[in-house]
Amino acid sequence: MTLLRVIDTETCGLQGGIVEVASVDVVDGQIVNPMSDLISPDRPISRQAMAIHRITPAMVRGKPTIEEAIARYHGSSHYVAHNASFDRRMLPAMPGEWICTMTLARQVWPGRKYGNQALRESLQLQVEPPEDLYAHRALYDCYVTAALLIRIMETSGWDAAEMVTRMQPASGSEHLPFGKYRGQRIADIAERDPGYLRWLLDNVADLRRDLRSALIKHLG
Repeated sequence: MTLLRVIDTETCGLQGGIVEVASVDVVDGQIVNPMSDLISPDRPISRQAMAIHRITPAMVRGKPTIEEAIARYHGSSHYVAHNASFDRRMLPAMPGEWICTMTLARQVWPGRKYGNQALRESLQLQVEPPEDLYAHRALYDCYVTAALLIRIMETSGWDAAEMVTRMQPASGSEHLPFGKYRGQRIADIAERDPGYLRWLLDNVADLRRDLRSALIKHLG
């Protein structure tokens, strides 16, 4: 059983200062174990941020700091967030691998809008966040991200290890550097659309030698 902990933060602004942290766990395709904490930030909350998440200074007055609260969010070998590079940068170091649902969604469904709410609507995700919350509160967004994660895993068949691998930047000859599948793994394209790779071999005269070799290898 793999426990994937979906985590989200709300902040004072793009430069940091956490005002809320929350998580849910995804276990065997189910969303369980919701947790959330309002956090006393290390700076004032910007008006722009307050307009989005509606967390006021009065709501966080006397609350624990993120350093005091974060320990109870430890305990998973995998942390998941939408635009994970942001939450990872905001939080103290977390002992585990990180998975970004935005990065994965770009690979599974090219050509969409990739905001959490946009994907919720376009994929018609069935989500039941707590009734007293709303979008851009951390726990509410965790439920949406968790539903997105479940849909990604159902659609792709990827497990946690494969998703971690896909967090690595596309490079070398294992990823296609151009065309309609730009950035995607050649091995995956060979399974879904081998005709496209054969067309490249036959029609693109200046393919790099290592890329041509990779196309031939994955086409068998």
